[in-house]
Amino acid sequence: MASHPALGTIGIWTGALHSTDPAKHPRVREAAAEVDELGYGALWLGGSPGPDEAAFLLDATSRLTVATGILSIWDHEPGYVAERYAAIDARHEGRFLLGLGVSHGTMVERYARPYSAMRDYLTALDSAPTPVPASRRVLAALGPKMLELSRDHAAGAHPYLVTPEFTASARGTLGSEALLAPELKVVLDTDLERARATARGYLSFYLGLPNYTNNLLRLGFAEEDFKDGGSDRLIGSVFALGDAEAVRRRVDEFLAAGADHLAVQVVTANTFEDIPLEAWRTLAEALPLRG
Repeated sequence: MASHPALGTIGIWTGALHSTDPAKHPRVREAAAEVDELGYGALWLGGSPGPDEAAFLLDATSRLTVATGILSIWDHEPGYVAERYAAIDARHEGRFLLGLGVSHGTMVERYARPYSAMRDYLTALDSAPTPVPASRRVLAALGPKMLELSRDHAAGAHPYLVTPEFTASARGTLGSEALLAPELKVVLDTDLERARATARGYLSFYLGLPNYTNNLLRLGFAEEDFKDGGSDRLIGSVFALGDAEAVRRRVDEFLAAGADHLAVQVVTANTFEDIPLEAWRTLAEALPLRG
């Protein structure tokens, strides 16, 4: 069994700090440094990053863990990933967490047999000249078999677009020792109709991806819940809406259901462009960053 990476209780999940534009790098570095200073335990980098995008944020910070959330196994050969992991870990020992996922069939031309592909990828990481330790990798697991793979061949699971009910079920599959670090979407807006509209604008893309909708169907949602960006019931289950105290209550539900760590994603009208520093500051005051 892999030991837990040091993530603290709450991290930030964001795609807005994933940028290959050098003109944006100073702002990205400053934002990452502030996330570190605010006391968050981890920074999960969205947007299908590679190891070097994570290394950029590690260079900008001094304490927190930086995780890929997630690196697509179809985009990066395991030998290359293991080589880059070793080099990055040598500079930032213990602060780089490799989040791996199989992406989606609609987004990957050679997508096939995702469970077998992930299993083979992990085997390749194990057999590299400098292996990536199981304790330094997590899987974007939703289905039972991938959760079991997360338990047996990684530190644990980083599921995206899930509910407290899923979290409790996943904990049952993972057992008590493996890491369970779900992502939770947040809209900080006390006008709930406007907050739901913001949530639907973001969620609509994900509701076109069968990996997510199949998991939601397993959780008891229906096809009707996926129309027009999501029903109120669905939005209320996979988002935290309202003020910081409402978010805290939702976070507590996930923790009570068995999450070790929550990767909180602030959703705005332009989630992958906005760097929501003010929201991160507000949440840092309200959430249990240190347990």
